[in-house]
Amino acid sequence: MRIQEVPLRAIRRPLYCQHDPAKLEELMASISTIGLQEPIEVLEVEGEFYGFSGCHRFEACRRLGYETIRCRVRRAPRSVLNFHLA
Repeated sequence: MRIQEVPLRAIRRPLYCQHDPAKLEELMASISTIGLQEPIEVLEVEGEFYGFSGCHRFEACRRLGYETIRCRVRRAPRSVLNFHLA
């Protein structure tokens, strides 16, 4: 696993995430003041990035206009991706 900045537009979010508006506003205020403190986790499968957690952090950074987000990147085979999508 490695930590790297990944373009937000490069991260696919295949599962629906319902955002808590209050949590999202709080997070946006925090991130705009002190930055993102905890990276989100993404799978890298065949050069593509997939995000399954950190949906509020991802959305907060997107709404704040960030172009990249700090991620814990874990390489995985397609079988692992398919497991997450099942």
